[in-house]
Order: sequence, then structure tokens, then C-alpha cells
Amino acid sequence: MVIDPAARTTDGESVRIAQDVLRAGAPSLKICLPESGEELRRVLAHRGRRHPVVVGDDRALLHTVRILHRQRALGEAPLSLVPVGQRPRLAVARALGVPQSAVAAARAVLDGAERPVDLLVDDSGGIVLSGLRIPGPQPDRPAGPGRWPGRGARTLLRALTGPLPARPAPDGVHRLRVEADGVVLTDLDRPLHEVSVRVPADGLAEVLVHRPHDERPVRVRARAVTVSGRDFRYRADDSPAGPVRRRTWTVEPAAWRLTVPHPAG
Repeated sequence: MVIDPAARTTDGESVRIAQDVLRAGAPSLKICLPESGEELRRVLAHRGRRHPVVVGDDRALLHTVRILHRQRALGEAPLSLVPVGQRPRLAVARALGVPQSAVAAARAVLDGAERPVDLLVDDSGGIVLSGLRIPGPQPDRPAGPGRWPGRGARTLLRALTGPLPARPAPDGVHRLRVEADGVVLTDLDRPLHEVSVRVPADGLAEVLVHRPHDERPVRVRARAVTVSGRDFRYRADDSPAGPVRRRTWTVEPAAWRLTVPHPAG
């Protein structure tokens, strides 16, 4: 059982409850409190036949999966999660079907089912657990304190210096090339609002390209997705990344196993 330091600070009571439930059902439980990334790497590398149980938020889960993936040990044993943290930081856990209460999640660790989960790996070694988005670019803010002059100040400045430059209008569109398994979905000559890639557990990613004025996005399923063009930023599992000019994400089917509750019925 690996307890993320932030979890103890955010919600120590939930951490205590998870410990009590797991100790009652698994007397041989070993509790680890790593204080650094290097210490966590050592703990995971020397865990033996034990399967990791992460107590923490999405960031703690992602960090653990990333380490195990780099150690080429991600598929050796199922991984369990007891979500502890602020609700916005548990979005990936919810998407993966992990119970949100400490008691329910801890019980799932003890008697739940192992579910294979796909992984999205990019060409720089980054990983994505649930999905990613490339939103439209935000317009640059004007220089200075961040506000445009009021009407009186603008009138005075115009009288002294001439007309002010026009305030930049929001653009909110990209011009990117998006390829799915080598097939071009959109190219640099067509604007788009957003690209999203979801990671369902069936070996293929779902790619959606949202274009201006289109009622429905372009939707395809693919093993690999490549996006290229002018520098763009993206959010992987809701964490910011970039800017980059080209990135390829590839699905690794059933790359890891997650313990979740048994299906109802």
C-alpha cells in the first residue's frame, strides 16, 4: 500500500479508513510512505509478488503507472487505487470506474475484479490513462496590466497619439494536420476547434475532430494518432503539456490491469 504524501495532508481521515479496511482484510498488508519520486521507484522495484495499492489522487496514480511502465513491470500485477484528494483531481479515477469513497474503494481492492486497461503512449515516452484534448488556442492578452484602457483614457490617448490599434479578436481555432492510422482526417488548410482522443478498453482509441460550423465532429477509431502543425498545447488526463509541433500517440492494448468492483448483478 503506497500512500501519497499529499493524500495524508488533504484527507487524513480517508487515508486512515482505507488502512483500517485493508488491514482487516489483508493482515500481511505492507504500508509504504514514500517522500520522493526516487523512494517510490525503489519501493515499486522491490515489491516482490505484492501488487501495488495507491492511496492518492489522479496524479499519484499516473506517477505510479509511469514508473511501472518505465520499469517494464506494468503488466506484472494488477494495480489498485483508493482515491483520496479534491474532487477535480479524481476525474481519471472516476473515468476508470474506481469507487470514490475510501470504504468502497478499499473493499474493491480486497474482493474486486481485475480489468484490463489500455494505455496511450506518445513518442516522447509520455502516457495517457483516460484521454487527451487539444483545445483551440487562447488569444494573447494585451501588454501591460492585462486590461484595455477605459473610454476616457482611450479618448485622451487617441487625441495625443492617434488611433489605438484594434483589440485582438479571439480566434479559438487551430490549423493542424490530424492523422489516424495514416489516414488524414483534417489538414493545415482547414480550421478546427478541438481534437480529443479517448482511451476505451478495446484496443482502439476514439478520435474526435471538432470543426467550426460542423454539427457533428469527425469521429474515427484508430490504433495510432498523429497531430502536427504550428506549436500546440494539449491536456493529457487534464494535465497541461506542450507546446509541441508534432506528437504521435499509440494505443497499447490491455497494457495494465486495474482492480474495480464486480459488475452489478
